[in-house]
Amino acid sequence: MTFELPGCSPECPFGASRAGPLSFEVGQIHRVATIPPAGTDDVDETRRNVLKLAGVGAIILAGGGLAAASIQYVQPPAVGLTSYPKVQLIDVNGKPLTVTGVEAEYNVTTAPLVLFNYPLRNEPNFLLNLAPANGAAPSLSNPGMWNAPGGVGTHGSIVAFSAICQHLGCPAPAISYYPPGTCPKTFATPNSPAQPYYIHCSCHGSTYDPANSASNLTGPAVLPLPQVTLVTDDAGNIYATSLTGPPVNGHLNSLQGDYGVGTTSQLAKENPIYLCPQ
Repeated sequence: MTFELPGCSPECPFGASRAGPLSFEVGQIHRVATIPPAGTDDVDETRRNVLKLAGVGAIILAGGGLAAASIQYVQPPAVGLTSYPKVQLIDVNGKPLTVTGVEAEYNVTTAPLVLFNYPLRNEPNFLLNLAPANGAAPSLSNPGMWNAPGGVGTHGSIVAFSAICQHLGCPAPAISYYPPGTCPKTFATPNSPAQPYYIHCSCHGSTYDPANSASNLTGPAVLPLPQVTLVTDDAGNIYATSLTGPPVNGHLNSLQGDYGVGTTSQLAKENPIYLCPQ
């Protein structure tokens, strides 16, 4: 049985009558064509929406997997050490570094930078012998330092400090040790009214006092350079055993950020960059 749609002219199409009223649950949205086009069925929007959501979910899951894989390569696993190793220092000639060798070859006037890496491969350090060049006791007229904090050797004058500036991380030779007489400016310190030797960074002007645990003489750095703890054995061989002070600049801690140097670390000489402080 068919019926004529209300309000239609005689040319209107006719549709089959329904057995009962349309009934949908509250919240469901259905669009049902009153007169379906020839050869098509009613459109079920609920089914369509479920399929859409399933497709979006698959895309999100796939994208999440790709994002996780990308992050794995953008942020590689941290490398480093779990504790400070005891590392033997090797002289530039390939032989073990000894107190006798350092005191014979290096002193407070040594101009080339003497560097070694510790405890990580990307953490260079200065090796300094602050003893006067002539072997006499230090004085105002004979610059130098005996019994420096953390010093080893005959007069406690051999020390080592990080060669990475604590301001923005400029490494040696941008940060360099300045022997006495390198520049006209001196600095008044608790150890000397006119400290003529210091560590100075040419990047932004930070200056440190090697005679006082590399404490700050001028900014903008506000932290001292980390100091390498040096020890000797009965034969006079020199070892690095730890770092004291703040972390090396650019590292969350001085043990994280690269691979360890191994059981030995060889000294290397490098020409300094001098830019006299104003």
